[in-house]
Amino acid sequence: MKKFNRLAIILTVMLFFGASGWGFAQEVLRVASDATFPPFESVDPDTDECVGFDIDLIKAIGAEIGMEVEILNTAWDGILPGLINGNYDAVIAAMTITEARLEAVDFSDPYFNASQVLVVRKDDDQIKGLDDLAGKVAAVQIGTTGDLEASEMDSLKRVARFNSIPEAFLELQNKAADLAVVDMQVANDYIKNNPNSAKIVGEPFTTEHYGIAIRKGREELLTKINAGLAAVIEKGIYDEIYAKYFGVE
Repeated sequence: MKKFNRLAIILTVMLFFGASGWGFAQEVLRVASDATFPPFESVDPDTDECVGFDIDLIKAIGAEIGMEVEILNTAWDGILPGLINGNYDAVIAAMTITEARLEAVDFSDPYFNASQVLVVRKDDDQIKGLDDLAGKVAAVQIGTTGDLEASEMDSLKRVARFNSIPEAFLELQNKAADLAVVDMQVANDYIKNNPNSAKIVGEPFTTEHYGIAIRKGREELLTKINAGLAAVIEKGIYDEIYAKYFGVE
C-alpha cells in the first residue's frame, strides 16, 4: 500500500509539471529579435528559422540557466513596446544600451562592443569620412543608433529611414542615398557578401555596448540571464560563437 501511494505521488508530480521521462519540462524563455540584421540575426532561407550571433548566444545562455529558448521574429519598431507589454520575456537584437532605453527597460550586462561606420558605394570617391557629408542623403534603419547618429549630422541633406537595414542598403545601391550609417559588424557582413558594391570609409565614430533587454520589475530573470552570460563567457562558449560569425576570437 505504501509503495502504491509513493508511486502515485511521483506520477502526480510528473503530470503536474508536464514532465517526460524522468526529467521535468524546462521553463521557456520567450525572446524577441528583429531578424533583419546579419550577422547578429537573420532568417535562414532553407529552414525559415532565425539564426545569427545573437541567436546562438541567447540559446547558450538558456542552456546555462536551464531554460528552453523560443525566438520570436519581431519588427524593430515594435520590439520594445512588445516587451513592455509582456508579449515576451526578453529582447536580443544587437540593441545598444542607451540612457533613453534604460528609462523604459532594464538591460543585461553588456555582451558586445560595437561602433557606427559610414558605408558608401564601391565607386564613390567623394565621401571619405564625416567631413564630406554636406548635402548628402543617409539611409538608416529607423530607431537604431545609426538613425540617432545620422539625425545629429547637420550637414546632411536628408535622412532616409527604413524598417530594416537591407532596405537601407538597397537605397544606397539604387543611388537614392549617398551613404548608410550602420553598425560596423553589420557593414562588414554586407560588404563580405557584396564585395563589389560597397565599402566603409573613415573610422568608426561611436563606442556602444549591446545588451539583452528585459522588462522592468523582472529582477530575478535579469539576474539569471547575467549569470548565464557570465558562464558562457567563462567557459569559452562566447569565444566559439564569436569566432563562428566574425572569424576571430
